[in-house]
Amino acid sequence: MSKINNLEYASLNLSGDNYLQWELDTKILLRSRNLGDTITEGTEPSDKDNYKALVVIRHHLAEGLKDQYLTIENPLELWTELKTRFNHQKTVILPKALYDWRNLRIQDYKSVEEYNSALFKIVSKLKLCGETITDADMLEKTFSTFHTSNVVLQQQYREKGFSTYAALISCLLLAEQNNELVMMNSELRPPGAKTLPEAHAAVEPKDETPRESYHGRMKGRGRWQGRNRGFQPRGHGFQPRDHLGRSRGHQANRGYKSDFKTHGSSSTKSACYRCGMTNHWANK
Repeated sequence: MSKINNLEYASLNLSGDNYLQWELDTKILLRSRNLGDTITEGTEPSDKDNYKALVVIRHHLAEGLKDQYLTIENPLELWTELKTRFNHQKTVILPKALYDWRNLRIQDYKSVEEYNSALFKIVSKLKLCGETITDADMLEKTFSTFHTSNVVLQQQYREKGFSTYAALISCLLLAEQNNELVMMNSELRPPGAKTLPEAHAAVEPKDETPRESYHGRMKGRGRWQGRNRGFQPRGHGFQPRDHLGRSRGHQANRGYKSDFKTHGSSSTKSACYRCGMTNHWANK
């Protein structure tokens, strides 16, 4: 049942605007099932084949058309009725297709693929209407509609002597792709500029010049080395050391701390000359 409901191609509309495409698809399907004789005059197919063909034709009709041809049980008769009713579409489609063919230009399209698709769409309509379009016609249509800025390029393609339109369009597609790659590479950065480093690269360049260590530079040279071991640098001057290796500043700091211990406690007990309290340092 699912095979009956599925359509192999679009059904014929009630207006018949897709009759040419429907006619071609129906012929292909019937001939693929060995039912082509059922819609051909002068043949005598079996009743079984006639009903098989009738099922295929009616299955691909719109609901309104099925109701209009309920009484016809011969596929050849139904085929002839539909052809008589909708075959005038050729006279409707042909003038529009010829107009589109005359005004088709490759320079009006942004890409070769768009032009190629539009050309084959027009050619298929012309062929359905009985017109003959050859590869020579398509080659001349393409060459003659190049943009005026590409006259030299058009002459080069003519000199290559393409015999088929497919060979020309393949060459144009390849050239278009190469041009897009060149444009992409040129837009990455200005000409002559180097590539930018990676965003997360944090490698510090190594300095090849050797540096002398602090200890190596001071060894045997400083004023406090060698004979002056009794002196130690402090700021910009020197402090002499005693026999225990302690500097005079060390003794001064010890005197300051002891003085703080002796006088600091008594000072905190004395009353402040400002507030009279004794729980903090007496300001003098």
